[in-house]
Amino acid sequence: MKVANSVITCTVILLVLLCGSAAGNRKASFSFKAQENGVGMVAMAPSSDEGICKSMVETQGYQCEEHTVTTKDGYILGMQRIPVGRSGGTPGTRPPVLLQHGLLMDAITWLLLPPEQSLAFVLSDNGYDVWLVNSRGTKYSQGHTSLTPNDPAYWDWSWDELVAYDLPATIQYVHDQTGQNLHYVGHSQGTLMALAAFSKGEVLNMLRSAALLCPIAYMGQLTSPLAKDAADSFVAETVYWLGLNEFDPRGEAVVKLLKDICSKPGVDCTNLLTSFTGQNCCLNSSIVNIFLDHEPQPSATKNMVHLAQMIRQGTITMYDYGNAVENTQHYGQPTPPAYDMTSIPNDLPLFVSYGGEDALADVNDVKLLLGSLKDHDGDKLVVQYRDDYAHADYVMADNAKQDVYDPLIAFFRLQ
Repeated sequence: MKVANSVITCTVILLVLLCGSAAGNRKASFSFKAQENGVGMVAMAPSSDEGICKSMVETQGYQCEEHTVTTKDGYILGMQRIPVGRSGGTPGTRPPVLLQHGLLMDAITWLLLPPEQSLAFVLSDNGYDVWLVNSRGTKYSQGHTSLTPNDPAYWDWSWDELVAYDLPATIQYVHDQTGQNLHYVGHSQGTLMALAAFSKGEVLNMLRSAALLCPIAYMGQLTSPLAKDAADSFVAETVYWLGLNEFDPRGEAVVKLLKDICSKPGVDCTNLLTSFTGQNCCLNSSIVNIFLDHEPQPSATKNMVHLAQMIRQGTITMYDYGNAVENTQHYGQPTPPAYDMTSIPNDLPLFVSYGGEDALADVNDVKLLLGSLKDHDGDKLVVQYRDDYAHADYVMADNAKQDVYDPLIAFFRLQ
C-alpha cells in the first residue's frame, strides 16, 4: 500500500487506541427521545429505520428485532436479534447465542462479510437464535437514564464496568427472553470481558459455553508497535489528563496524533491496520471500505488508560487509580484487585482460537492464559491455533467461515 493511499488506512487508526476528541466536538449519531416509564426518564432506542436491523440485517433477507437493555448503572444498550435463518424456522425454540464485539467496534463487526461468511448470519442459518450487543458509548448504545454522551460522567468507565454491568445485563436479558442458557462468542475485548466475569464466578449459571476469538487476558507481550508505543508513551493518560473523556477515533485530534505516532522509528503508517493488528492473511481489500462505512466507534478514554496499564504491567487487574489512597477508596486496598484466571471453573466449556500473526492477542500472552487453564477438564476445552491469522482475520477473513466458524459451531453442538 502506497503512502498516497494512507489516508484510507489512517482512518483505521480506530484500532490504534490513540485518539480523543472533546465532547463538544462530537457528532450526534442519532437523536434519542425520552419517555416516562415509571422508572424515570430514559433514552429510547433509535427508530427502526436507522438501526442495525434495517441497515444491515433485513437487507440480506433475514428477520431482525431491535431490543434495548438498561444496565444497573443506567446505560441503555442497543441489541439486535436474528431469530431465524433465511430459510425460516420456529422462533423461540433455537439455542441462543450472544455475540460481543471488541474495542472501538460495535455489533456490525459480525455483519461485515456477505451472509455466507459473516458469523451472525452463519449461526442463524445453522439453527441458532442470534443476539448482537453494542457496548456502551457506541453508536447504538448512547442512551442513559440520566446522562448524555456530552456529560463527562457518561464516559467515566473502563472495561471493569463492561464486566460488572454490560455483560451481566445482556446475558440476563437474552436468558430471560429465551428461557434458555446461551452460548457466548467474544472477540478481543469481548473475550476480556468474559474471562474477567468468569474468574469472578459471574453469569456462569446462564451459559452453555463460550467461544473466545483472539483471547485477551494478558497484554504484556503484545508486539504491535503502535499499541506498545502508545502505552509506553502514556498517550491515553495524556488525553485523559487533558480532560478528553471520550475516545473518538473520528475526532479532530487524530491528525496530530497520527503525525506524532508515525514519526516514531519502526512505525510504518502506510499500512496502519497491519502495523497494529499484525499481518492479516485473508482480508479482501474491499472489506476495508465496508468496514470504514460503519467503524470506528467511540470508547471511554479511561478504558484506553486501563488497557495501557495492562500492556505496561503485563497483569490483569482492575483499573489502577495511580496511588494507594485512591485505590484504597475504591477497592479497600492500596493496589487494584487482580482477576484470577485460575479461578475460571474447570468444567466451563471453552472454545479458544488464536493466531500466530496476531500482534494484539500475542501468542505468548495467549500461552499465559492457557497456562492458567492447564487444569481445565480435557473434554471442556478446545484450543484452535491458526499460524497465519492475525487480529482482524477472525471477523473479516474470507475463509473464516470454514476455518474458524464451522469448528466453532461443531463445538457448540456438543454442549
